[in-house]
Amino acid sequence: MGIALTLHLLAATLWVGGMFFAVVALRPAAAELDPAHRMKLWADALTRFFRWVWIAAALLLATGLWMIFGVLGGMNGVGTHVHLMLGLGLLMMLILGHVWFAPFRRLRRAVADGHWADAGKALNQVRIFISVNLLIGVTVMAIASGGRYFFSAASLS
Repeated sequence: MGIALTLHLLAATLWVGGMFFAVVALRPAAAELDPAHRMKLWADALTRFFRWVWIAAALLLATGLWMIFGVLGGMNGVGTHVHLMLGLGLLMMLILGHVWFAPFRRLRRAVADGHWADAGKALNQVRIFISVNLLIGVTVMAIASGGRYFFSAASLS
């Protein structure tokens, strides 16, 4: 379980940390650029980021299911916190899929065509979804670190 847990935590850190960087550091820094450079920067940065996020998402799902079903005895053998992490993690992956196939695709197409207003609209949608996923990801990390204590039978009574 040590290898699975280590890979799981590294993948979660990569994904959530990358979203934090995008929202808290890159967005304000890029705001001062002219639209053409800002949109190109975002399209290029997100292309590289999403390559790693797809790997992280696959690792998170594989290692999470490995730990649940291969080590901990299945969904009946894990606590409420694991159910919450799995559900929220799957929601994050659905949001990732939507972002990749809809607004991010529109962003890349608009940048390639030099349509900066359309790129800006698409980037704003990407930003909203990344912000939502960041909030969910931080919540999942809080549940992962303290969930067994918050959701244990003893703390509920």
